[in-house]
Amino acid sequence: MISRPIYELNNSENSKQFHATMKKSIIILIIAFINISSGFAQDWQTDFSKAKELATKEKKPIILVFQGSDWCAPCIKLSREIWTTETFIAYAKDNYIMFQADFPRKKKNALPEKQATANAKLAEKYDKEGVFPLVVVLDNKGTLLGETGYKKITPKAYIQELNSFVK
Repeated sequence: MISRPIYELNNSENSKQFHATMKKSIIILIIAFINISSGFAQDWQTDFSKAKELATKEKKPIILVFQGSDWCAPCIKLSREIWTTETFIAYAKDNYIMFQADFPRKKKNALPEKQATANAKLAEKYDKEGVFPLVVVLDNKGTLLGETGYKKITPKAYIQELNSFVK
């Protein structure tokens, strides 16, 4: 007795059905991946005037993060252990305007000149010592409320520290 394969792909009707099912499965997986990854993404601002406008409109403090995303080990740890966690993202979404001033060193990660210049101006004002990472808490006018850096603490404890600067 000769056994037949489950799908006879030589049969054009089975082939069409198989391909249609595979297309649907792939589309569903892509949509699920996009929804999951966007649900856990931090909403980083990169235009400081827009960040201040949002902070005023939404009555939230600005969390300004100076980092070297592709070379600074504590910056990378801070990102992995705090900024990208579900706990922090969920809280930040409702309570902070997140602003990133990145200073990458690798050519492939280079910022557009306008962005690099804007970040340098912010550093002149808020990070004169060139500390990385430096996390600065500002009010909606850009007034310094407090600052911190990388600490090996939980996202919840980091949130408490950031909130201690907000009056």
